[in-house]
Amino acid sequence: MELKNKRVLVVGLGKSGLAAARFLKERGATVTVSDARPATLIKELPSLLEQGFAVETGSHGLLTFRRQDLIVVSPGVPMSTPELMQVKALGMRVIGEMELGSQYLQGEMIAITGSNGKTTTTTLMGEILNAAGRPTLVGGNIGTPVTALVAESTPDSWSVLEVSSFQLETIESFKPRIAMVLNITPDHLDRHGSFEAYAAAKARITENQTVEDFLILNAENKAAQMVAAKTSAKIYWFSPRRPIKQGAFVHGESVLFLAKEGGVAEPVMPVAEIPLAGSHNVENVLAAVCAARLAGIDSETIRAAVASFKAVEHRLEFVRELGGVRYYNDSKATNVDATEKAIAAFPGGIHLILGGKDKDSDYATLEPLLCERVKTVITIGSAAEKIERQLAGIAKIESAETLARAVAKAQEIAVAGDTVLLAPACASFDQFENYEHRGRVFKELVASLQ
Repeated sequence: MELKNKRVLVVGLGKSGLAAARFLKERGATVTVSDARPATLIKELPSLLEQGFAVETGSHGLLTFRRQDLIVVSPGVPMSTPELMQVKALGMRVIGEMELGSQYLQGEMIAITGSNGKTTTTTLMGEILNAAGRPTLVGGNIGTPVTALVAESTPDSWSVLEVSSFQLETIESFKPRIAMVLNITPDHLDRHGSFEAYAAAKARITENQTVEDFLILNAENKAAQMVAAKTSAKIYWFSPRRPIKQGAFVHGESVLFLAKEGGVAEPVMPVAEIPLAGSHNVENVLAAVCAARLAGIDSETIRAAVASFKAVEHRLEFVRELGGVRYYNDSKATNVDATEKAIAAFPGGIHLILGGKDKDSDYATLEPLLCERVKTVITIGSAAEKIERQLAGIAKIESAETLARAVAKAQEIAVAGDTVLLAPACASFDQFENYEHRGRVFKELVASLQ
């Protein structure tokens, strides 16, 4: 894509938008940035003006949009934004930051999507590649935006990208060598409008793959299974429950990999060596094993890398034990399915902190696990009233409003042997900058308990 002297608008000044703006300017584009937030909330504004960017804040101007050769949209900006809808209708080109960066990335690309498990699997995949001595870059929806990875990429490097449904909405030619769909369960329905639209966005990860590429799918997730009908890539499966014809699976007490249908399955590692809590993490490891073997990495290297892997921050992260009560931070559990997996990782005695910004979720689906394993639900945030209404009569509920009150309440009611679990099933934006901010605050609060 030729960018020199092109007029390009970047919409949204989050981490991805800022990275895209700098990337475009370095390549000679005339860059304007537009953010609907007031100028007082954009801390990078002085720096952007100093670097010569044209800046529009407070609202989006249709004329600003129409004057461009290209529009690059940040994943946090909905494509339903009126100005974007209008310029799309006029035939103007609108792409996302990930699409922009992927066109310049050198080397091979592994892209990982799913409603849950993306961050853990992406991080693990990066560590396996590093252990094998491959030049490895990790980013996308976590850590480093794709445009900021480009300068470090080389013809022999591997880029491991966590990919969200928001990023996949705005692809054109994005084409990973290996793509993974870990699972698809209801999430972000407030933005996508329906589960079908959300699943369709996830399926776009394989849209441009060919028969030379690989697609790894969860054999136990119906929505992920349906992606198989939408690909030209070679399909590999993973399952923790049963042998499959091609891919990674658990049999007996071992993780096995089967390279081709009718072949002989090779042992990779004992399940007992997986250091991460929860059955969902066995699935994440299976997906990573499958991708690593397809990338040509031997089983011994994979086994060693998995065995030494530490849990990702904010994902079932043990914080501390106080008075016999164990505190866990799963702030990354931003949807109901993730919260189900978090609860299922513990045998019982749970005091569950739920709430935040609702994503049009159905919390009543938690009922079986709440009845079986949860002593108390402690609600916080703007979704609290909905959660309390849907769970009335199902669980004992304590309303705390804020995370600080929730932690104090949990300490008050928990007894030795219990677990206090932050697994909110909601976005964080009502009270926090993001789920990382929420998780850090939780850890600080727990650390201060006496």
